[in-house]
Amino acid sequence: MSKHDPRTAAAVPVAPSQRRDAPEGDPAAAPDAHSAAPAAGAGAAAGAPARPKRSGRRKAVLAVLGLAALGAGGWEGWRYWTVGRFLVETDDAYVQSDITLISSRVQGYVAALPVEENRHVRAGEVLVQLDDGDYRLALQVAQSRVATADRTLARIDAQIEAAGAAVDQALAGRQAAEATLKNAAISLERARDLVSRKVAAQAQLDAATEAHDTATANLASARAAVESARAQVDVLAAQKAEAAGSRHELELAVAQAQRDLDLTTLRAPVDGTLANLAVEAGDLVSPGARLAALVPDAGYYIEANFKETQLPGLAAGERVEIAFDALPDRSFEGRVTSTAPATGSVFSLLPAENATGNFTKVVQRVPVRIAIPAEAQATGALRAGLSAIVAVDTRTAPEPGPAAGPRAAPASDKLASAD
Repeated sequence: MSKHDPRTAAAVPVAPSQRRDAPEGDPAAAPDAHSAAPAAGAGAAAGAPARPKRSGRRKAVLAVLGLAALGAGGWEGWRYWTVGRFLVETDDAYVQSDITLISSRVQGYVAALPVEENRHVRAGEVLVQLDDGDYRLALQVAQSRVATADRTLARIDAQIEAAGAAVDQALAGRQAAEATLKNAAISLERARDLVSRKVAAQAQLDAATEAHDTATANLASARAAVESARAQVDVLAAQKAEAAGSRHELELAVAQAQRDLDLTTLRAPVDGTLANLAVEAGDLVSPGARLAALVPDAGYYIEANFKETQLPGLAAGERVEIAFDALPDRSFEGRVTSTAPATGSVFSLLPAENATGNFTKVVQRVPVRIAIPAEAQATGALRAGLSAIVAVDTRTAPEPGPAAGPRAAPASDKLASAD
């Protein structure tokens, strides 16, 4: 059968698109379908020479990328060798502040809360006001007791003055008794002389003797009265001293009552922001109960927890590059101020006990305090607890001080030399 047989041509399938595009009865549709394959082959043959050009462009791009990667690697290597290997970095660092806890030293009901939470306050500003009625009454009672003590001292002073007058009276009585005794002694001598010469009767001598004895007794009584009056003065002086001591105690009670009254007003100790307010008006406050927290305006620092393997080379005074998550695209320069004397786990509520059971070694971390520069604190964006990334430059360690003098020899060496 000939390949140009019309029957064979009629059996060749025609694509649907060709059937839709070609009108019915168009004899030119079949030749266009047969000529599509040669045209495609010709296009492929014409595009074959472009392959070498694209391959060369790809090689150039790969070469440029390789050179860029090599340059970046060289830059990073040079930077590590000159700077990076001297930096000790950690992201386990947080902003800290010496937060003041506000608590009451006296018991009472909350009468007023003049300040709202998260508000800035000045030093001395009232934060919490407790009901002070009971404390004012206690102060008045203490003051009235001091007034009573003052009146008691005034009474004792009057008694001491009266006792002094009694001493003077006793002294005068003693002088009168001495004069009477002297006169009685003279009369007795005269009566004895007259009786011895038989001029006077014995009764006169007896009367003179009795008068002399009476005068002697009166003088002894006057002397005792003087001592008694002086003793009374001493007793009153002791009572005055005792009353003065009691008055001083009452004055201390007044001071304590005044202090308790003052403690019903809780004031801000420093400038800062009031936070974590845990009390409402009408609440009963107990001594020592935590009422709020005051975050000071200044005094922020960073506590960075370095691994124990990073501690060699860390020293106070080294420069630190600080980056805060709250201040992106900015870095600050701080200083290492101190290193904790123990790891964080030692000060934890439940320290690890490795003496029993199975043991798994865990790298410990030691808190290192870093001072934040003033420019960072002046931004006003720092808050206690914020995250930071710190990198300590170990090349900036301060120069060691002058060498110390010769160390004293141990006692064992001294004993050995003596031997």
